Amino acid sequence: MEHFIVSARKYRPAHFNDVVGQQAITNTLENAIKSDHLAQALLFTGPRGVGKTTCARILAKKINQTGEENPDEDFAFNIFELDAASNNSVDDIRNLIDQVRIPPQVGHFKVYIIDEVHMLSSAAFNAFLKTLEEPPKHAIFILATTEKHKIIPTILSRCQIFDFKRITVTDIKGHLAKVAKAENIDAEDDALHIIAQKADGALRDALSIFDRVVSFSGKNLTRQAVTENLNVLDYTYFFQVTDLILENNIPSLLVLYNDILSKGFDGHHFTMGLASHFRDLMVCRNEETISLLEVGEQVKIMYLEQSKKTDLDFLFKGIEIANTCDLKYKLSRNQRLLVELCLMQLASLTFEGEKKKPKNFVIPPSFFVAEKTSIASSTIIDNVISETKVIQEIISEKIAPIEKVHSEEIIEEKVIERPRILKERTTKRVSALSLKSIQKKQQLKEELVAKAVDKEDLPVTEFTQEELLAAWEAYTKKIEKEGKFNLLSHLTMGSPKLEGNTIHLEFPNSTIKVEVERAKYDLLLFLKKTLNNYEIDLAIEVNETAIKKYAYTAQDKFEKLMEKNPLIDVLRKEFDLDI
Repeated sequence: MEHFIVSARKYRPAHFNDVVGQQAITNTLENAIKSDHLAQALLFTGPRGVGKTTCARILAKKINQTGEENPDEDFAFNIFELDAASNNSVDDIRNLIDQVRIPPQVGHFKVYIIDEVHMLSSAAFNAFLKTLEEPPKHAIFILATTEKHKIIPTILSRCQIFDFKRITVTDIKGHLAKVAKAENIDAEDDALHIIAQKADGALRDALSIFDRVVSFSGKNLTRQAVTENLNVLDYTYFFQVTDLILENNIPSLLVLYNDILSKGFDGHHFTMGLASHFRDLMVCRNEETISLLEVGEQVKIMYLEQSKKTDLDFLFKGIEIANTCDLKYKLSRNQRLLVELCLMQLASLTFEGEKKKPKNFVIPPSFFVAEKTSIASSTIIDNVISETKVIQEIISEKIAPIEKVHSEEIIEEKVIERPRILKERTTKRVSALSLKSIQKKQQLKEELVAKAVDKEDLPVTEFTQEELLAAWEAYTKKIEKEGKFNLLSHLTMGSPKLEGNTIHLEFPNSTIKVEVERAKYDLLLFLKKTLNNYEIDLAIEVNETAIKKYAYTAQDKFEKLMEKNPLIDVLRKEFDLDI
């Protein structure tokens, strides 16, 4: 039996021209060798399987070639490879430093390739610093790693860094096609494309997958064999799912999803694939973005045909719904139901069922509320209209019966006009939870009340402080019956002071002030009606010194008691008491 060599070793590049997907780095290294401008410390970093160690070996071999020798001449005795994963101690680095001092027997340079250099210990890194900074003229160090962030900055600053990129799907597929041709394997383009996608930018992984699938299917490599062996969800399922979604066929959609699950595929993988499928359909709708579609030619035709059946609005919403399902999948306790709900939502996007008939209103709600008015703003309108009705009742008690009829007609017209006036003011949303919104509501109420009636027609009867206190007490009893005990405690905290027609209130903090301001207009309406004076205003202020009246310390209580009875201090001294 002939010994089998895996494709990753058998087809490993021997020259820079054979390296796949790293043309910028290989060209730089070749030019550096030709112009004798090569640094003595190089760091190759990048994902696994993209050619870091391969390029290091090609570079190490090419450095000692002068052009006259046979290109296949072996300089292996000038190349030293150290695996830092297993040789990561200070002693290993010291042995390496001792070897560096000896010049080469043949050729001009000795090349030291340290693979997985990030595995070195901190002490080994520090022992290596001086040699790396000032190596002998005949020594060149090539460090390779997949995790550059684990290397200390002092090492990085001494190296010329080359960042290897992930190899594209197109480049991997092209290289696999060459390998398949060299091995006399008949491979479908779609099959190689699936292998290239599964490799995720690593050519070594792609060749390993290729060997595995060839062992499964033999000399004929088909798309079906690849999807079956790699347990990859065939893209034809996504085309079927999309067709059923566009047909609004929810039963068949759920049956197809059950078939996918029965074949061992994960619902999370299906959801991510469906979102990517919608993305690819959207990419196909514009000629400028077709190049972003990384699929085979046959599949590209299928995408172009299905993209004609969909519109952008459906694709945008479809991607959003599928992405939301993707985010919620791991947290869901019933993951299958979550995906089925996602599919039902997708199938309902283009559904045009029986539309509900709108409700008939004598006066439509849009007459009172603007189209984009918030709930908080519409609540203000309702409150103001109810307050205006109270004012109408007050006017009806004070004006003669003949004038009463006339005035009620005017007020009723204004009640209808006020929402129109307010419509422009309420186009902006007003938050119901901020101080600014409270001030806005108060301003709206003041303006509406001012426009509802003419102040010249309302009575302005003078009243005394005693009458004010009596009305104040009547209001506190009223809110006590209504169960507003929090407001009751605030209003009974101090006595209101009258200056002209303005009632002054002082509170120890702004929190109480805000609470009282919310009930300000209900309080004013009650006082105006009770005292028969419609020019009354309420001024609420915060007096920080008033805090001391309510927050007593132990010392404050003792001093207060001493004012009433000085003998308490004698008692404290007699018994040697502490406060």
